[in-house]
Amino acid sequence: MTGKSEFTAAVLTVSTGCAAGEREDGSGPILVEGLKKLGLEVVETGLVPDQPEAIRERLLYYCEKLRVDLVLTTGGTGPGPSDITPEETGFLCDRLLPGLGELIRYQGAKKNPRAYLSRGIAGIRDRTLIVNLPGSPRGAGESLEAISGILVHGLEMIGGGGH
Repeated sequence: MTGKSEFTAAVLTVSTGCAAGEREDGSGPILVEGLKKLGLEVVETGLVPDQPEAIRERLLYYCEKLRVDLVLTTGGTGPGPSDITPEETGFLCDRLLPGLGELIRYQGAKKNPRAYLSRGIAGIRDRTLIVNLPGSPRGAGESLEAISGILVHGLEMIGGGGH
């Protein structure tokens, strides 16, 4: 795809360690590059700790203030005690789109069975699609790749386009 995209996106890294400066965000930049390759315009990136209010506030900002078409989150999708990104995403969404999470786990498990431990979800708030991806750079990149073939069509449909 060439030229300016009709779709805008934001990438949110959810990581207490990265937010505290204890480690570098490797996943966010991979997702930004992947979205650009798909022809989407990435208008903003963010980094928040694994805290409900921080996640919720940033997602609302992307959906309601920036009104982006797509938000990809990376991190906080595992079964650990601080992994709460799917819960916060689900709380904000009007409708869920479970097939995206299923596809991500299915494709990921072909390379690593641990992909089935990811609890990431996808859902729609108004006209913004939010998709939770794993926090590891490899997992995030492979997950975006898994949905890349249907992502733009999904955004078209959410925006009112036909099937």
